[in-house]
Amino acid sequence: MHSPILAPVVALVAWTLIMLVWAVIVRISEFARVGIDINKVRGSKPGGLDGVLADQAQWKMHNYIHLTEQPVLFYAICGVLAVTGTGGGFNALLAWSYVGLRVVHSIVQSTSNIIKLRFALFALSTLALMAMTLHAALALAWH
Repeated sequence: MHSPILAPVVALVAWTLIMLVWAVIVRISEFARVGIDINKVRGSKPGGLDGVLADQAQWKMHNYIHLTEQPVLFYAICGVLAVTGTGGGFNALLAWSYVGLRVVHSIVQSTSNIIKLRFALFALSTLALMAMTLHAALALAWH
């Protein structure tokens, strides 16, 4: 038997991979546009191409990086909720809310990159994650 909370986990992983593919496609064409031969360059630190590649091209990769940061906590909490049998109902709704907000955040960051809107979406998704964390802690305390 599986927990309903695993579906939003798979959805966010799939979205993260979609963002990766989008970022790679955009960056490869941007490398060609600015004359970077990937066969001759070496890596540096994250963000090392900021100011070299167009900001709009970098936004996609920045978002992909963001999708490998806080969502790690989401995946862990979803695992706890699934294992404790509390991954349905309101917790599944919170998880889908988190995923939806992160997808919208990705679209905003990757297209217009309006900071005020991005921050609001991030804050709302963080509140959903905090509620899920509280529920996971309570589930562990009561079992």
